[in-house]
Amino acid sequence: MSARNRELVGLIPATLLVTAGFAAVFIQRSNVLSNVSLTYGAIFLGLCLGAHLVIRATLPYADPYLFPLVAALACFGLVMVYRIDPAEARRQAIWFVIGLILFAGTIVAFRDYRKLERYRYTIVAVSLLILVLPRVPGLGQYTNGAYLAVKVPGLGGFQPEEFAKIGLVVFLASYLRDTRQVLVTGGHRFLGLTIPPIKHFGPILVIWGVAMATMVLLSDMGSSLMLYGGLLAMLYVATGRVSFVVVGLLAFALGAWYLGTHISHVHARVEVWLHTLNPHLYHATLGSYQVANGIFAQAAGGMFGQGFGEAVITFPGSNPVIHLIPAPETDMIYAVIADELGLFGAAALLVVYLLFIARGFKAAVMARDSFSTLLAVGLSAVIAIQVFVIVGGVTRVIPLTGVTLPFVSYGGSSIVANFVLLALLLLVSDRARRPVTR
Repeated sequence: MSARNRELVGLIPATLLVTAGFAAVFIQRSNVLSNVSLTYGAIFLGLCLGAHLVIRATLPYADPYLFPLVAALACFGLVMVYRIDPAEARRQAIWFVIGLILFAGTIVAFRDYRKLERYRYTIVAVSLLILVLPRVPGLGQYTNGAYLAVKVPGLGGFQPEEFAKIGLVVFLASYLRDTRQVLVTGGHRFLGLTIPPIKHFGPILVIWGVAMATMVLLSDMGSSLMLYGGLLAMLYVATGRVSFVVVGLLAFALGAWYLGTHISHVHARVEVWLHTLNPHLYHATLGSYQVANGIFAQAAGGMFGQGFGEAVITFPGSNPVIHLIPAPETDMIYAVIADELGLFGAAALLVVYLLFIARGFKAAVMARDSFSTLLAVGLSAVIAIQVFVIVGGVTRVIPLTGVTLPFVSYGGSSIVANFVLLALLLLVSDRARRPVTR
């Protein structure tokens, strides 16, 4: 079976999942099996078939599993968001369509994605600019203790860091392609570590500074960790030196420790993480209420879950609605999944993410040039770290921060940006798998 036919067959489970999911929602709410679920499944299949035809026409050798894996995640996310809030699910569906349009546009516009190298300084300048937009007075939105979004009339909040992460990865892939040799051979040895020339290592130090500044200005530890983690992954692949990663982790840990002990809002996040069940923090404004109730919800799910639609998200009969689990469709959607589907259901979701990340890294391994390899590594690493940041925060492995669970959480900017990321991965994969012509 050809790669594109395997991709087509892979869309069937995603379509069945969205059909069965909506059917389960209707049964749970009204005890009636509605044919509307079949309509939703057909619409979803039609949209995915359209994207598949674009891939078939333009990227015949691209990885056949990346898009079906994303389709499965996206359809699962739509069902979960609909189960929580039908109005937001309809908005998510609109963003899903916009994401597919930009997905197709990215593939058509950047068939030779290596041209992006020519504009790396323009790309990084724009990325850094939009990263700080949420802090601009009158433009940014302050929500749940962090500056994460920009107000867009008629569309609500828009999170620019979702696009900034892609721009920074493109810049680092291009920059490290040119300087990876001199970073290793042009440095000095000190205590067994390679100290690279400062003039070549300077831009990387700037990225470290940006990560720290993001944590301070936006009160957003998740984006800082996501950006910096992608940098370290690319730096290791580019140089092959573990010492660079060790020093980078130590530098980030030192900066995070300083900010966590000297910056009030960062310190508050750390206190919530360390003392989640403290009664004073639990009842405090922006305290541990959200994290603690997320832990309780996951514990209630056990191994196999309470059943679809059985998670108690709001206090019954409350008017106005009082959320028992705040932000269940965004920050805490993983807790709702673990509550209703149990540890096995949540683990199955993580396995899909692992498969997607593995296919991304395989594209990096198969790539024939350094820029393609680094680009695929950076994009895959960013998704991996984003999943770790939000799941780790909900499960209290690390402090909770406001990033989305890719393709699953409600969030227009997230799903649109991640479809652009997927398009770039498919472009790299197609070039890597294309037969060599002599």
